[in-house]
Parts: sequence; C-alpha cells; structure tokens
Amino acid sequence: MGDTDVTTDANAPWLIVGLGNPGPEYAMNRHNVGFMVADLLAERVGGKFKRAGKAQAQVIEGRIGPPGPANRRVILAKPMSYMNLSGGPVTALRDFYKVPTANVVTVHDELDIDYGVLRLKLGGGDNGHNGLKSMTKAMGPDYHRVRFGIGRPPGRMQVADFVLKDFGSAERKELDYFVDRAADAVECLVIEGLERAQGTYNS
Repeated sequence: MGDTDVTTDANAPWLIVGLGNPGPEYAMNRHNVGFMVADLLAERVGGKFKRAGKAQAQVIEGRIGPPGPANRRVILAKPMSYMNLSGGPVTALRDFYKVPTANVVTVHDELDIDYGVLRLKLGGGDNGHNGLKSMTKAMGPDYHRVRFGIGRPPGRMQVADFVLKDFGSAERKELDYFVDRAADAVECLVIEGLERAQGTYNS
C-alpha cells in the first residue's frame, strides 16, 4: 500500500501501539521510543496502563480529539511480549476491540531516518525492524506507522547493540521535545487523517 488514506468506518476505534521491550533495563533504550510516546499519550488521555486480559499487553481505553465528529475512541497499547513477538499481542487486541487493520497505528524507532525526524506512512516493508516484521507476519502490512528517527550506529557498532543502548546525553536534551512531537503526530493522524499529518509532521 502507498501513503494514502484507507476509508474505514468513522466510528471504528483506533489501536495505537507503541513498540518496545518490557522491563526497567530497557526503558531508555532507543528501541523503546514507541513506549515513550505511548506513555505520553496515556498522560494526555488521563489513564493508567493495565494488563489486557489474555493478551500480552498493557492497554488504556480513552478518547482523543475535540468534542463532536472529530472525537475518536482509542486503545493505547504496549506489547509485553518483547519486540520480536509484538505481532501476537497486537493482533489479539485488534480482534478483541474490532479495530480495522487500517486503524492500527504503530510508533517505532527507525534507523534510516536522522534522530528526531518523523515519517508517517501507511503500509510498506519492515526495513529489518523485528517488531514490524512480527506485526506484518501476523496481520499483513496495511497498518499506519509513525517512524521516529534514531539514526544509524556510529563507526562499526552493531545495529543490535545500538538500538538496545540508551539515548546519549546529547540526544536526551531534545528527547522530550521529539517524543511530544511524535505524540502530536499520532493525534493528528487519528483525528485529521494521514495526508494532513504527513504534511505537518513529515520533515
């Protein structure tokens, strides 16, 4: 699928998935930026994550957007299965909440984009990202992605080592701003659609 909107039921809920690994040792890793954005969205919704029944995930149900037709029901989720098994919990939540696949949004780290830069799109490949690979295997590629740039590893550092390291001190100075902007982009995507969100946040 290309970067185009897919028409779905206007009243259908949205499933917003932040990708990461559970556990305090991973909390500030580059690979966990999806969790960081999900946590900020949870603050905005005014809820606390709780375990989702049989699904290996933590969820919050809430609403975003102004009162009226632009108001959207959302389920925020953080898979607790570790990154490379994200597809199972996400698919279970999609099916339980009856969310169209086109209303699934995943927020994840992206190596091939400079730090802090955002790219929003619908569908596409996984670019070697294990979380996306698992999701696509479980439910196909036609879900939205909010790609948060982390840049490439320096020198000869292995990709796996780079993504599982904490953001550096210089990066942390701007991290809150970039996470806030990514949360804004998710809200814009859900409320106003992909084209408007791309025009505003694809930098």
